[in-house]
Amino acid sequence: MKARGTVRAIRKLGDPVLRTECDPVRSFDADLARLVDDMFASMYAADGVGLAANQIGVALRVFVYDCKDAQGTRHVGHVVNPVLVVEDGGTEVDEEGCLSLPGLHFPTPRHAHAAVTGVDIEGRPVQVEGTGYFARCLQHETSHLNGGVYIDFLSGDTRRDALRAVRSADWNTPPTGGQS
Repeated sequence: MKARGTVRAIRKLGDPVLRTECDPVRSFDADLARLVDDMFASMYAADGVGLAANQIGVALRVFVYDCKDAQGTRHVGHVVNPVLVVEDGGTEVDEEGCLSLPGLHFPTPRHAHAAVTGVDIEGRPVQVEGTGYFARCLQHETSHLNGGVYIDFLSGDTRRDALRAVRSADWNTPPTGGQS
């Protein structure tokens, strides 16, 4: 799907913006609308189902999504200044990945149901809730805005495997060459 907006580079784990809690949006203007358009364009270009603003280097509390819930219903939208208000329905463990950790997928525990409140790009209140994969998406993107990534929810051997994979990932290797 082609979206309006400009495709921006996705930040990889190791970039400090991914580990910093994002600031609330205070200006509901053309810049915010452009940011949301750029986020959709970037998400679709990377074949993602969700994207937080800090994943493109903008430390503001905004995320976009385009994914299906447990019943197969497609949800497309954005939330500004989201707050995760419900996580329930038991825990489901399923493969999860992240555009900021390309190529890596690990079984990650998430709640089966989640709800997020916030506002839209015009400042109008919204509440978004979902089950299954969509609930996973809501939790994943909200966590990004709090400075988290999905591997933070892993434990035991799975966490060790994930950290080992991150260390050896080709996108996580420092540049080689001499000093200038």
